[in-house]
Amino acid sequence: MTHTQDPQVSSRNRAVQTGAPPAAPPAGPVRRRWRVLLLSITAGFALTVVWSAEFVDQTIGGNIATTLLGHDPQAPISGAVAGIVFAFTSGLAGTFTACNIAAFGTVAPLLGTVGSRWGRVVQALKPLGPLSLGMVTVSALYGALVGFVGTSMPQFSEAESVPGLLSGRSVQSMAAFGIVGLSMFYLGLSALGFVRDPFARLRRRFPHAQTVFMGALIGGFLIGRPYPLFRQLFRDAAESGNPLYGAAAFTLQSVGNIAIMAVVFVALSAVAGARVQRWMAKPQRAAVLTAVALIVAGAFTFLYWDVRLLARRDIIPWYPIAPWAA
Repeated sequence: MTHTQDPQVSSRNRAVQTGAPPAAPPAGPVRRRWRVLLLSITAGFALTVVWSAEFVDQTIGGNIATTLLGHDPQAPISGAVAGIVFAFTSGLAGTFTACNIAAFGTVAPLLGTVGSRWGRVVQALKPLGPLSLGMVTVSALYGALVGFVGTSMPQFSEAESVPGLLSGRSVQSMAAFGIVGLSMFYLGLSALGFVRDPFARLRRRFPHAQTVFMGALIGGFLIGRPYPLFRQLFRDAAESGNPLYGAAAFTLQSVGNIAIMAVVFVALSAVAGARVQRWMAKPQRAAVLTAVALIVAGAFTFLYWDVRLLARRDIIPWYPIAPWAA
């Protein structure tokens, strides 16, 4: 007797073997998708209201960098070796900054959901390769560019912001994070079934295409990043005039950005019990998890770096900000 395998199960099994996200099943749109969309946008917006850049950048990031480096992270970087150490350390210190928090939205969908504990760890580790490929490609290329022409780029400027005007540095941040935020938001809409999956056809030949793209978005954070420790690294790479040093430093900065999150999600995969596996096995639930992660991160990134920034520059009249975040 011949047994036919459920195509949804077959697709999921192939995904587990390759480490790629499973192809979207033909199950139709997610139930109550409007509610999921509105709640996710609201969560992203609320995060922009309460987010305190000073607390995250200086209290958390500054203390982490000081502890790891053993000295004031604002001290001048002396030499290439010190720069490489500083790059990775400042990347770790910047894990929870506003310009990096969206990385949670790209790593969350990689959570392992099937198999034994070791199998879930392996499943979570496999996509980190394609994710790193996309991230390192963008980071290294941008770092090489900075090492070649960086002193004439907007990010090199130390000019103070002027109310009512956007500096070249602000425009670059708005453009970079606006593209990242809207890209993640669109992919979240795709997971909910509002728009077509942009990777549907490409995924048939390249199962990891979307994961590589997610990594490229993480690498793109550096293109507009105003985080003080990164700007210190940026200026050092630009003044070095060495594209190889710039590429290496920026690559390690990006690796540091996702190191803690990768460890957290691999650990979550390891401890996820059978009940969580069964819950995640339903395609629509997996779609909701992916959509929520991407939409919250995308909405936060766009609203924080494009809309709230305009209010901080007095270009639009008002944006709600919590007293401790003003």
